Amino acid sequence: MDVRLLYHTPEPERAVAAAARLCYAPVGAAELLETMSDEAVRRVLKTVLTSGHLSTLEHASYTFAIDGVSRALTHQLVRHRLASYNQQSQRYVTYAEEPDFIIPPSVQADAGARRIFDASTAAVFDAYRTLLDAGIPAEDARYLLPNAMETKIVVTMNIRELLHFFELRCCKRAQWEIRELALRMLALAEVTAPYIFLDAGAACRRGPCSEGKKTCGDPYAKAPKRD
Repeated sequence: MDVRLLYHTPEPERAVAAAARLCYAPVGAAELLETMSDEAVRRVLKTVLTSGHLSTLEHASYTFAIDGVSRALTHQLVRHRLASYNQQSQRYVTYAEEPDFIIPPSVQADAGARRIFDASTAAVFDAYRTLLDAGIPAEDARYLLPNAMETKIVVTMNIRELLHFFELRCCKRAQWEIRELALRMLALAEVTAPYIFLDAGAACRRGPCSEGKKTCGDPYAKAPKRD
C-alpha cells in the first residue's frame, strides 16, 4: 500500500478559523485569514470542535493518491458519500501480464490457503486473457476479475468527512485493509493541522466505545485534551 497526500488547503486550521469567525466579524474572511493571531485561531477552533458546529470544517480539503490496494477496499471506501473519487478503470485498462493481487494476512500465514489463493487468482487471470484473446471487450472480460485485484484511486475529502472516516475506519473492528489505509491517511493529515486532528481516530480515543456490544474490548489510548 502506498498512500500520498497530493494536496491540501493551505493553512487548513487558519482557513477553517477564518470561515468560522466570519459569522461574527465586521470584516471579510480574507482580512481575517491574514490578521488573526495564532492564539485566536486556536480559540476559534476549540469552540468549533467542542460545540459540534462542524460545517466550517468543510472549507478545507485533502487529496490523497492511493496505490496498491484491493477492489475489496475501494468498494468500502466509496461508501463514504461526501468525497470525490477517480479510480483506475478495468474497462479501459487491460492487463497483458498477471497483475498484483492483495493477499490478506490470514491467507499469507497459512501455506495451504496461500496455495489455493494463488492458484485461484492465476486461473481467473488466465480465463480473463483467454476472453480478451477471443475478442471479448475488456469491459466484459473484467467481470471475472476478483476483489483481490490491485487498484489505484485518488480521493478528496473535506476535514469534516475525514474525521468521520477516521472514526469509523481507524476502529479496530474495521476491516484490516481499510483500517491500515485510514491510519496512514490520518498520519499524513495530522501533521498539517495538529490541533484539528488531535483526537481524530476511533471513538474510543475521545470517550466510550461507540460500538456497544460489538466493542473489541481493546480501546486505543485516550487522546490528550485540547488546551
